[in-house]
Amino acid sequence: MENPSRTEEEKMAKKGNITHIIFDMDGLLLDTENFYTLVQENILARYGKHFDWSLKAKMMGMKAIEAARVFIEETGLTGLITPAEFLEEREGMLQNLFPTCEKMPGVSRLINHLHANGVPICVATGSHKRHFELKTKNHGDIFSLMHHVVLGDDPEVKRGKPSPDVFLAASKRFEGAIVDPSKILVFEDAPSGVAAAKSAGMSVVMVPDPRLDSSYHEAADQVLSSLLDFNPSIWGLPPFQDVES
Repeated sequence: MENPSRTEEEKMAKKGNITHIIFDMDGLLLDTENFYTLVQENILARYGKHFDWSLKAKMMGMKAIEAARVFIEETGLTGLITPAEFLEEREGMLQNLFPTCEKMPGVSRLINHLHANGVPICVATGSHKRHFELKTKNHGDIFSLMHHVVLGDDPEVKRGKPSPDVFLAASKRFEGAIVDPSKILVFEDAPSGVAAAKSAGMSVVMVPDPRLDSSYHEAADQVLSSLLDFNPSIWGLPPFQDVES
């Protein structure tokens, strides 16, 4: 996940200049994914089972109930615990953890830069309203700069990622004329989110957890180790004027 080569830069340039940005939230802007992992490991331990990253890769970015169904089926817990029971148990543990989450590296710099240069930005997340409020409780400095936020329980989001619903809803809520999907750049960490953005006709920068198998990187237009490595000018966006992180 190094800086793109000249060939990769040329490939991205052919997509046209980006005018609008959509951010995923969990694992991309906020370091919350480890909370989900910890809680799910604890639940599985009761049944003598182990939570691995192949399962996590399937669950990331999904609506809660959809991820719960995958969790139950893939771990062989069908008949032992229902998706609803799993979510209820998980909820109690997560509510105490979410308000403690930190921003991921490079987030403040990138969002403040885009906002200062008049680039329309928003968030499209599978998180529902209650979790969103807990996670963002101490991060109003960045979320107040978003043009809008589309949540997983939004009436217009009928299906969770990898369906494109949340990104299509987000793109329609920018001010002015309808935005050409090819002019929208999505930032994601999850394979399902990358697939959703591509289905919506948008370009995607993936910033995956290093534990995610590299085979999941292939669908993304660019893969970075961190938002600190993002070069806006490659995508036709205003370049950084400083070197601070």
